[in-house]
Order: sequence, then C-alpha cells, then structure tokens
Amino acid sequence: MAHAAPYDDPPLPIMADQGVYMIEVYPQRHRLVVWAHGQRFKTYPIAVGNPSTPTPVGEYQVIYKGKDWGPSFGPRWLGLNVPWGYYGIHGTNKPHSIGQHLSHGCIRMRNRDVIELYDMIPLGTVVKIYGHVLGDPNHEPRDLAEGDVGGDVQLIQSRLKSAGYFNGICNGKFRSNTTAAVKQFQRDHRLAPSGVVSVKMYEKLGLLE
Repeated sequence: MAHAAPYDDPPLPIMADQGVYMIEVYPQRHRLVVWAHGQRFKTYPIAVGNPSTPTPVGEYQVIYKGKDWGPSFGPRWLGLNVPWGYYGIHGTNKPHSIGQHLSHGCIRMRNRDVIELYDMIPLGTVVKIYGHVLGDPNHEPRDLAEGDVGGDVQLIQSRLKSAGYFNGICNGKFRSNTTAAVKQFQRDHRLAPSGVVSVKMYEKLGLLE
C-alpha cells in the first residue's frame, strides 16, 4: 500500500509485516502521517535532519519506546531499527525547530504530539521515510569514504554485493571491508583505487546517468 506522491522515491524495505497502524514521514514537507486500518488518521508537523546529518530514508520499524531521556529528547522516544545508528521519533525542548531541517537525523515532534503518538503506536509499527536515498536529486551525491554511515552507504554496499565485490553485511557502515570492496571495484573499472566513492563510481554502479 503506497500513499507517496509521485515525486517521492519508494523507501528501501528492512521491515516486517504491517499492523493496524503505519507511519509515513515526508522530510521535505516536514510532515508525519499516521495511517490506521489503511486510512489517514493523524498528521503532525515535524523537524527533520539537516543536510549534513539527514533523516534516514527507508522503511523501518519502531523497536523501542522510552520516556524522559532528557530535555532535548522531550518526554517520549520511539526508536527505529536503522542499522547504522540510533534514530527515532521524539519530543524536543526547541519547539521553534518544528517545520525545519534542524535535527541530527531524528524526527522531532511537539511534546504534546509525541506523547499522543507514543500512547497510540505499538512496537513493531512500520515507519516509511520518503525521499531520495542519495540526497537532493538536484545535486550530486556526497563522496563516501571509510567512517561514513547512511542509506547511501547501504546502497553502495548492496550494489557491490550484487556485483560480487562485497561479502559483508549491508548495514550502512563504511568500514575497512567496504573500503577493500570499493578499491577492488575501482581497479577492475579503471578508476583510481582511492577507496572513496565519487561521482564516477556512482555512474559505474548505475546510480547516476
């Protein structure tokens, strides 16, 4: 069941079966939508990650619920199973940030809204975060190197694995085994074996035209 607008890319699935509720997040519109039994139920304004620490695009699940982690996280936290870091939906002590790209990747809500969401949403609820996994489609994707994390890293790992270069887990964490795979791919495709994923390598992997 897809409710995304035509210009939203489908998220990458790493989740299980859907339940009664489902959450959709549209970072560019700063909107979080709750669906219940396939019907739009609630819409909330949110803050999302800034360009250097974007909100992860993909399809996840709520795997943890917590209370009162600290003022900056507001009164409630719903943790997501993003494989390369700790991301979640939480409240904030900066309500002026709602409607902007100002977080470090998490999804911020007004405190009264996140309390309502926390009480409503069970563990296991699917969360679909829409957008382009390589970032803003109007700009070239970022260069990737060892130490980087994100959905773009996961996508590179997946492409390298499909091509027989990467044998590790596609977890979005750029570590030494990813570097080795990148360098071998670069050698085989007459690119300088820098270990850095540049625009030329995105093109060779079929991710850019």
